[in-house]
Amino acid sequence: MTERFTAISFVASETPEAQAARVKLVERYGDADPAQAEVIVALGGDGLMLQTLHRFMGTGKPIYGMNRGSVGFLMNEFRERGLRQKLEAAHRSVVHPLTMTAADCNGKRVEARAINEVSLFRRSYQAAKLRISVDGQVRLSELVADGVLLATPAGSTAYNLSANGPILPLDAPLLALTPLSPFRPRRWRGALLPDHARVTIAVLEAEKRPVSAVADHTQIDNVISVQIAIDRSLDLVMLHDPGHSLDERILREQFGY
Repeated sequence: MTERFTAISFVASETPEAQAARVKLVERYGDADPAQAEVIVALGGDGLMLQTLHRFMGTGKPIYGMNRGSVGFLMNEFRERGLRQKLEAAHRSVVHPLTMTAADCNGKRVEARAINEVSLFRRSYQAAKLRISVDGQVRLSELVADGVLLATPAGSTAYNLSANGPILPLDAPLLALTPLSPFRPRRWRGALLPDHARVTIAVLEAEKRPVSAVADHTQIDNVISVQIAIDRSLDLVMLHDPGHSLDERILREQFGY
């Protein structure tokens, strides 16, 4: 059954191309207040899509992205005409964010959410030393590396793929745990975890080897421990044109060179 969207709100990145597209679309379709809008149309690249998903997290509003940026894996092709028909025909992709709870060396705890991945990075010339536990059991007593990340299926084609992590189908009940330039154990290439797993990463020698934790756009420096788990209470809805669903794009990515 198709959905009918009458109240559309437009958001755009700061690039001239995205701003010009927004002006044209607002002239043609109007611009509803985001609080009253039935759908949000995001004009830009994947960065804007992530920002928009975070901004409207918890509202249940679907996000339809159109590419007016440099990277548009999550975006649809830009078309000025026929937008309402495209929205009605679009397929829904539902993703759930990760919740990161990070504690720093001063005892401060920060909670943030990530749609793509939670990453830990070394902050000095020395490699990080990390201990990884899954559901309270230590699985890797010491990882010496530039860092490590935990990616959702939606984020598996982003930084995770660049770090040689696996691509996950969107509906796979899995998370990808991927090391960043591992030194020890040298042959460890990461793990696939059930998406109900709770992952705890402890920073060893934190003063000597400082580490930052990043959940999408939120960074916490000098962390000593990070807990990560998926939040199934939040449904994030993206709309994609038929034949260009996120499932299809993830599948296509595995055969593209």
